[in-house]
Amino acid sequence: MENDSSLGDGSLSNVPGLSHTASLLETVTESLIFASDEPITAKQISSVYSEVSGQSDPAREEIQEAVETINQIYALTDRSFRIEQWAGGYRMATRADQMPFLKSYFKKNRLKKLSRSLMETVAILVYRQPATKSDIELVRGVDSDYAIRKLLEFGLIDVVGRSPKMGRPLLYGTTNKFLELFGLNTVDDLPNLRELEELLDDPSFQKERAKVLMTSGIQMLDLKMKEPVEPDHTTPNSDAGTEKEQ
Repeated sequence: MENDSSLGDGSLSNVPGLSHTASLLETVTESLIFASDEPITAKQISSVYSEVSGQSDPAREEIQEAVETINQIYALTDRSFRIEQWAGGYRMATRADQMPFLKSYFKKNRLKKLSRSLMETVAILVYRQPATKSDIELVRGVDSDYAIRKLLEFGLIDVVGRSPKMGRPLLYGTTNKFLELFGLNTVDDLPNLRELEELLDDPSFQKERAKVLMTSGIQMLDLKMKEPVEPDHTTPNSDAGTEKEQ
């Protein structure tokens, strides 16, 4: 592939529709966001910039303006990624239309999906936080020890305080890792309960849900028919000491 000589001077001035020479703040902002393994805040970018350059700390608005300029350049040059705001900071993310290709590439190493019990628990917590274990169990109707423990292990929830109720039970809330995992900047980005009700009542949603349930049911039935039947060698107390997910 031949090199594009129009970019040989490091400038984008010859790209059609684009005439811009990046400032030091823009290049520093872009490099820090690119190199960071987790969302990086405007305050962190400002601190590093001033420490190394010897200049005054850029304001949050200046960082945001730099990010917007960088994203404009990405859009004009049709890049496959953008800088997004997640979990209170900035992070690079690929465009949604690239997802099928990424799924195909990473399908062998994709993260294990959260089980139904964990999804139920975190869904209740995100709308009622901070909440106690009893608050969660009141909605779920089952013991939630396992679900809370696993969510704590995954770093999706954390202890945020104690309730003033009798016994001062622990209060739980979602973490920045939860926001990052679900591509949110704050929990305010989630749909409110009224919007969820409208979505659930949408005929097109119900039709798609029925299709998914039907497909899942057929796949489960097919797998069940293929499972070999094994003799039961368990004893009456063989399940002692095992942990059951609820």
